[in-house]
Amino acid sequence: MHAWPASEVPALPGKGRDLQIHDTATQRTITLAPGPVARIYVCGITPYDATHIGHAATYNAFDLVQRVWLDTKRQVHYVQNVTDVDDPLLERALRDGHDWTELAERETALFREDMTALRMLPPQHYIGAVEAIPGIVPLVERLRDAGAAYELDGDVYFSVESDPHFGQVSNLDAEAMRLLSAERGGDPDRPGKKNPLDPMLWMAARPGEPSWDGASLGRGRPGWHIECVAIALDHLGMGFDIQGGGSDLAFPHHEMGASHAQALTGEFPMAKAYVHAGMVALHGEKMSKSKGNLVFVSALRRAGVDPAAIRLALLSHHYRADWEWTDSVLADAVARLERWRAAVSRPDGLSADALVEEVREALSRDLDAPAALAAVDRWVDAQNASDGDDESAPGLVSRTVDALLGVAL
Repeated sequence: MHAWPASEVPALPGKGRDLQIHDTATQRTITLAPGPVARIYVCGITPYDATHIGHAATYNAFDLVQRVWLDTKRQVHYVQNVTDVDDPLLERALRDGHDWTELAERETALFREDMTALRMLPPQHYIGAVEAIPGIVPLVERLRDAGAAYELDGDVYFSVESDPHFGQVSNLDAEAMRLLSAERGGDPDRPGKKNPLDPMLWMAARPGEPSWDGASLGRGRPGWHIECVAIALDHLGMGFDIQGGGSDLAFPHHEMGASHAQALTGEFPMAKAYVHAGMVALHGEKMSKSKGNLVFVSALRRAGVDPAAIRLALLSHHYRADWEWTDSVLADAVARLERWRAAVSRPDGLSADALVEEVREALSRDLDAPAALAAVDRWVDAQNASDGDDESAPGLVSRTVDALLGVAL
C-alpha cells in the first residue's frame, strides 16, 4: 500500500533540540535522544468514513514529532497501518450496500488526499492489515505454541497473564480495563475465556465475512492488536522510540499490543514512549464515527477553507488537551494565517534569528505548539509595528513556520 507524497521540509540554520515528551506509561515527561534514525509507529485509520478533525489533530501531533527530529538532523523511520478489515468497516459496508474492499480503498484514498493537503509528512511504510496477514499468522502460532495463547471455539485468544508487564501502559485497574474493553471492541463477557480481558488474536471464519488461510489456525482474520504488532516488529523492531495514537488507544489497543510484542520477544518495553493525543469534541461530545458528530477535513476543503488554516486551528491547542471544534476556532486560524502571510510578504523585516530558537524550544517541550504560535505572533506584531532592515527575515520566518509547524505561508 502506498502512502502520500511528501512536501519538502526546508533546512534551517543551526540544529534543533532533543524532544521532551509525555510518556503515558510512566506518567512523566522524558527526553528522547534516538540514534541517527528515530523510529515511530502511529496507528492509522479504519477506513469506513472520511478523515475528521479528530483524526487530523492526532496525525498533526505526530507530524510535529517528525519535524522536531528532522530539525535535529536525524532521519525518521515512520510506520503507519491501515486497519482495512475489521468489524466497523464490514458493518458500514453491509449497512450501505457497498463492497467492503471498495469502501476501504475509497476512504483510504480520501485520507491520503487530506494528509497531502494538510502537509502531513508520510510514513516510509504504510501497511494495510490485509497485506500484513502473512506476517501475522506465524506470530499467532508462536504465541499459541508458547502457551501465551489458547483456542476457544476455533478463535485464538491471547492470555494477558502471559506478560508480567501487562497493565503498565495504561496503568488502569482491572475494572476500568473491563469497562473499556467492552466499550472498545473487546468481549469481556464471553464464556470460556481464561481472563475477561484476553483479546482475540485470530477470529475463525464467520459466514458471509472475509477470511484468509491461517495455516494451522484455520481460515479466519486477525484481531486488531496483533495487526499493529506484526507491522511494527517487522519494520521497526522492539524498543522503538514512540508508539503513538489518540488517547482512546492507550487501552486496550496499545496495552494489548505491548503485551503481545513482549510475550513474543521476551523484551521490554515495546516502545520507549507511549504518546497519546487528546480528543476533539463537537457540540459538547467527543467526535466519533459512531455518534456521527463529525467535521470532515475534505468537507472543509470543498467549502474553500485553506488547509493551512485548518492546520493552524489544530496547532492552536496542545496535542494532549481535549478541546472543542467551533466556528470561532476556525475563524481565529483564518485570521492568524492572513496576518502571518501579510507580515512575511514585506521585502524586509525584523531579525528572525531569535524566533527560530523560540519555536524550536517550544516544540521540544512536549510539542507546545500554542507557545510556538505565540512566538510567531509576537514577531508578526513587532514586524507590523516597526520598520526592519533585515532582508532575510521574512524568508527565514516562512521557512521556520513551514519546517517546524508544517504551515506554508
